[in-house]
Amino acid sequence: MPTNSSFNNHVSDPIPPILGGPDWKDSRQAIEFENDVENDTGSQTQLVNLKRTMGLMGSISLIVGTMIGSGIFVSPGGVFERSGSVYLGLIIWVLCGILSTFGGIVYIELSSVIPSSGAEYSYILSTFGAIPGFLTSWAQLTLIKPALTTGICLTLAQYLVDPFVDDVEQAKWAVNLVSSIAIIFITYLNCLSTNLANRIQIYTTVAKLVAVAIIVVGGIYNLCVGKTDHLAPDFGSTEKSAGKLASAFYSGLWAYDGWNQLNIVTEEIKDPYKNLPRAIFIGLPLVTICYLLVNISFLTAMSNVELIASSSVATLYGDRVLGVMSWLMPLSVVLSTFGAANGSLFTAARMTYVAGREGHLPDFLSFVDVKRDTPSTSLILNCIISVALTIAFDINGLIDFFSFAAWIFYGATAASMIVLRYTRPDANRPFRAPIWMAVIVILMSAFLVIAPVAQEPQIEYLYSGLFIIGGLIFYVPFVHFKWVLPGMEKFTVLVQKTLLVIPPEGLDEEVLIQSTTQKKK
Repeated sequence: MPTNSSFNNHVSDPIPPILGGPDWKDSRQAIEFENDVENDTGSQTQLVNLKRTMGLMGSISLIVGTMIGSGIFVSPGGVFERSGSVYLGLIIWVLCGILSTFGGIVYIELSSVIPSSGAEYSYILSTFGAIPGFLTSWAQLTLIKPALTTGICLTLAQYLVDPFVDDVEQAKWAVNLVSSIAIIFITYLNCLSTNLANRIQIYTTVAKLVAVAIIVVGGIYNLCVGKTDHLAPDFGSTEKSAGKLASAFYSGLWAYDGWNQLNIVTEEIKDPYKNLPRAIFIGLPLVTICYLLVNISFLTAMSNVELIASSSVATLYGDRVLGVMSWLMPLSVVLSTFGAANGSLFTAARMTYVAGREGHLPDFLSFVDVKRDTPSTSLILNCIISVALTIAFDINGLIDFFSFAAWIFYGATAASMIVLRYTRPDANRPFRAPIWMAVIVILMSAFLVIAPVAQEPQIEYLYSGLFIIGGLIFYVPFVHFKWVLPGMEKFTVLVQKTLLVIPPEGLDEEVLIQSTTQKKK
């Protein structure tokens, strides 16, 4: 099967077959996304599948656009409240950036050894086997990715609703409704076109960087005129509880989450061996610097007490610094969160898509739209779960809910890099991450998972643990023993006919000709 994929040409050792996967798939076929098939008319017809559409700018926009979203407008108060002091809070913001950068560097090496989309799922599955891999996909599907999307859209909804109510905290129904509408609308856009989703990501990233620049310039002006009262050293009130400090990191790392997004869509990046590392080395330091400057700017206009109490930090900052132009802040936050939610849904669907392709989730979740080459079934499922979480949780609960579960798998993924150094020493590694970085990510993951449970137990941690372990109830019968629910085949056919989706390896000849004709029209 011919291929023009530059990524595949670099692969020296294919991904080992995944346990429990469908028969049609092998490791190289699973990552060949740009193959052409010749039908009997002699014309070339492109296989229906996800395509490599993301260049360097799109890759940087996905990282920056997903990371700079709701977190910086929600998390500052949480970091300062849980750390106990302004200066420790600022230090935690920087440490979160360093930790995220270390994680991103570890993931660069893993993306070359295992050149498949799916990030944590693909890496853990190939390193530790079927059960850990399945639990990763299960947690990502039911908990981690929907919680991230929901938290972002709840922030978007808060800033949209805030100008129309006296107290946004008392208008929860309106916030939930707007958040749900936003999730559905962004899902619709992603179902329409991958290129459209990429363009939205680039435009909203530019808009949010402009917004960050406005905040930073305002902060520099305040510093120049001597507004430094709220930046006085206050280490005397520093929090010493390990559980509190871990939860402060939760708030900060919530804002940084997105550093792994490119590894989820590896198969859709043009020339990923060059563009993925470049995007990470440009995007992560940029976000870290932006976050530090934005927090300092906030503190030139308000105290940490006001920062903690405010549910719309950017709006309060705009009112105090921008005067008649204060409307720029809520508008910027809406654009920022819209872009972050778009990036989150984009990658969440790819995680589900890969797990469906490997046989760890129902097959129809890996099906691709015949006309648009988008994973619409995965997008719709993630939309449904995200809307359900919108109703069930508030933002603070989602942050703890998400962070506890996510760092279990981030730590396991960093461990997989070390394991693969010994189990696959001759694998293709154009980039080798320092092992000490992987060790730091593992140790921090252990701290972030154990410390809050030991010292500050919350019901969210129990929910997270039950969600993850509960996946085994589905793994044993449906993946290990390959049981099929009665009527599942009919349901799959119904999904195909309703959504016009097909398995990603290609189409039979008749459907290929029909699909090509429809696309030309």
